Amino acid sequence: MPEVKRLPEMKLVGFRVLCPGDQYIVEIPKASKVLSERTGEIANVVNPGFQYGAFVVEHSSNEEDGYWVCVEVSEIEGIPEGMVGLSIPGQMYAVLRHKGANSEIRQAYTELHHWIEANGYRRLPEKWHLEAFTKWSDPANIDVELMDTVSFEV
Repeated sequence: MPEVKRLPEMKLVGFRVLCPGDQYIVEIPKASKVLSERTGEIANVVNPGFQYGAFVVEHSSNEEDGYWVCVEVSEIEGIPEGMVGLSIPGQMYAVLRHKGANSEIRQAYTELHHWIEANGYRRLPEKWHLEAFTKWSDPANIDVELMDTVSFEV
């Protein structure tokens, strides 16, 4: 069952994945694997047991295009070669947990979007969205919290 959470600003370090839309399902797991192998190079990691995906659904610039595979850090400093730092502002999210294949995430988002609408929230597709993974190594068996940025309709 979805719920709403307000999260403070998050600082992330990891890899930006930029590819044709139909390739993300292949490229994100590859970037995730490399991030797992290189997490030890990143300073100030908050919890190496979590990986975060970050993206903007309706990006307004090329800098916001793509998908970021990251770990959370307490401070962004000394970013390893080939990686990037990203700050996500504090926001309110509608959250739905998905366990299963990464190919089923689209259906889980459809459910979440229906719930958002039915419960009086408004999606904010121009803001940063997050996916918090606790299991990611096997694309057929992932555990992720899908976090869609929302505001409450007044």
